Amino acid sequence: MHYQYAGALLAAVSLAACGGQPRGPGGAKLDEPAAEASLVDSSGARVGVATFSGTDGGAQMSISVTGLAPGRHGLHVHEIGACTPQGFESAGGHFNPDGRKHGTLNPDGPHAGDLPNLVVEADGSADTTLTVPGSLLVEGPGSMVGEQKRALVIHADPDDEKTDPSGNSGARLVCGVIEHS
Repeated sequence: MHYQYAGALLAAVSLAACGGQPRGPGGAKLDEPAAEASLVDSSGARVGVATFSGTDGGAQMSISVTGLAPGRHGLHVHEIGACTPQGFESAGGHFNPDGRKHGTLNPDGPHAGDLPNLVVEADGSADTTLTVPGSLLVEGPGSMVGEQKRALVIHADPDDEKTDPSGNSGARLVCGVIEHS
């Protein structure tokens, strides 16, 4: 009985130390954006936004984008925070600080920047929330919110989640520099 009381007291003190809010990776308040990317297409027009926030068990990305072909599209964090249209080659390769192979289905993977495929509706839009690795929001070499900025890229084709280096996900259609909030 006394242990239950001590545990509850410790939880209350911890919440008070956090300003009354539980915290996610990197110390951000849960459900508050820790990072954001304004998404542009190959002409440089703004077509959406993605926000990253901590959750109890890790992190999530909320994305709202328009102007894409319906279906599944590869979605990745790229190593360089630069989005020069047309092909967005300025974003470099996938964010991969551990030197792993591409894909969650690859026994030697995944890259830190490998994310779930984005499903685009018949009207060309996607408005969804996806679970992403919590390590992306925690300070350190596997983080996308450190001193070196990263980019979020949407590809033309689905990611097969196993073929190195990019999952056969095709051309880069949309890009956004990930900014720490």
